[in-house]
Amino acid sequence: MGSFSIWHWLIVLVIVLVLFGRGRVSEIMGDFGKGIKSFKDGMNEEEAKKAQGTTTPPPPAAQIPSQQADPAPTTTAAPTPETKNEQV
Repeated sequence: MGSFSIWHWLIVLVIVLVLFGRGRVSEIMGDFGKGIKSFKDGMNEEEAKKAQGTTTPPPPAAQIPSQQADPAPTTTAAPTPETKNEQV
């Protein structure tokens, strides 16, 4: 009762094949295999870099220099007697 027999696994396999189809299961397993292979390749590259002792840090991010904007000219004219009357 505690373990699965061969019949349990066959029933599960049939259900998976019915739900996903034979082609879809093979695609999933192929993608899974490619993922494992790329993971192993990445680990081997890291070990090779460490063995060579050339662990150079990445270059710093590019910085954009700030540009000083010319201040807008402000015109403050003294109020004339005509504009004083208009403001009141």
